[in-house]
This record gives sequence, C-alpha cells and structure tokens, in this order.
Amino acid sequence: MHTPVIVLAGNPNVGKSSLFNALTQGNQHVGNWPGKTVKKMAGDLALNGRTATIIDLPGTYSLTAYSPEETITRDFIITEKPDLIVNVVDATNLERNLYLTVQLLELEMPLVIALTKCDLATKQGLQIDTGRLSATLQTPIITTIAARPSSLNDFRAYLHDYLVKQR
Repeated sequence: MHTPVIVLAGNPNVGKSSLFNALTQGNQHVGNWPGKTVKKMAGDLALNGRTATIIDLPGTYSLTAYSPEETITRDFIITEKPDLIVNVVDATNLERNLYLTVQLLELEMPLVIALTKCDLATKQGLQIDTGRLSATLQTPIITTIAARPSSLNDFRAYLHDYLVKQR
C-alpha cells in the first residue's frame, strides 16, 4: 500500500519547521540528503486512521537553484513527485512568498497553501482576502498559526480529507 508523501515547501523562515513539528508531534527522523550536508527532516503524520509521510524541504525563494538547499528542494519536488505540496507562505511578506507559489502552481501538481503568521499580519494592520486570493490562484488556502496547535484544526481536516480521497 502506498504511503502518501506530503512536502512542505516555502521561503526560509516562513514557519515550515514549526508546522512540520506541530503535524508530526515528535514522530520525526533526521538524516542528510545524499551527497549534501543539508539536514533532511521526515516525519509521520497520523490523522484519524490515515497516515502520510511529511518532508520538511529546505527553504527556497524560487525553483531556480543557486544554492544546495534550493537544488534539493527543486530536485525533490520535480523527481519525487510528492502526492501533495504544502506551500507555506508568510502572511507578513506575501509578495516575496508568492513568487515561489506561482512557480509551484506552474508544475500542475496538487498544491495547498498554508498561510502562516496570520496573527502577526493582523497586528501589522494587513488584511488578506484569502477567498479572493484562493480564487485567483485556483488553489486552497488555509490560515494557520503553527505556534498555536488549536489553529491547525482546519489544516489537519484538509489533510485528512485529502488523504481519504487518495485511497
């Protein structure tokens, strides 16, 4: 039986690792990418009888690779073809983050956006119309605050529903 692979991709410091830690709840494995010194984080996600492997990819600003981290992220997505890409996007720096989002959308692979740091965006006076942005990008957007596990309920529900559809 195939265990779905879900990758977390996004710019550096957007909350990928915090989201990864919240989703895997300590079921993590650390290793090295073959031939690289960059750490690989993988973990198990269990949701109401459904399971998946979560991979926390190194942060990158684009799929045009200039550093080992960017090469790892690009190559993993393109060659491994994960079942789902979670594009972790920082709500406080939307313009910079959406450059990678557009590149990921062009791959025409299953994609969902986890919009992080929404609490900080609100404190900065930023208002993001997630419904309109989701419609424009033609992909689901789920707001999260990885530091608050209760804010991940909608995201976990989305992942559960996605995994149910994969079986």
